[in-house]
Amino acid sequence: MKITVITGSAHKHGTSALLVDSFIRGAEEAGHKVYRFDAAQKEVHPCIGCDTCQTKGKGCVWKDDMRELNPHLLESEVIVFASPIYYFNLSAQLKTVIDRFYANNAALQGGKKAILLLTMADNTEESAKVALSWFDHMVNFMHWENADTVVGINCWTRDDCKKTEFPIQAYNLGKSL
Repeated sequence: MKITVITGSAHKHGTSALLVDSFIRGAEEAGHKVYRFDAAQKEVHPCIGCDTCQTKGKGCVWKDDMRELNPHLLESEVIVFASPIYYFNLSAQLKTVIDRFYANNAALQGGKKAILLLTMADNTEESAKVALSWFDHMVNFMHWENADTVVGINCWTRDDCKKTEFPIQAYNLGKSL
């Protein structure tokens, strides 16, 4: 199975990266092929709503690192989104990538599974409520299957997160696909 993981954290070794590393280890051990796109370390311009991608048939006007990601998105059976929670929602880096899905909207719809991996310092999932609701709406709009979520609470630092069950949950999720 082909899996694309899109991360949204600026911290290469942060809490959400720990969940991603654990997920990928499980998925690869299960024999899946995983491609990882670290959005914060890539050049991705925001969608400007010009509709060139929809009206001219030439793709997006931006010639940035989405050109690297797009083929993987189109061929993957599973798309994994990973982000820390910032102000009750996904990081801007991840949201910018997702907004750019618009250029391939029709081709991306249907036939995929989606997974959401979140981390936050807060001690309740209440702070992830907006992100979880957004994820449900996006999955429904794209006609994808919501395969699962891992919401890592009390994950202020990577060491804090290591002391929780969330990396194990992410590993098991990757292994179970």
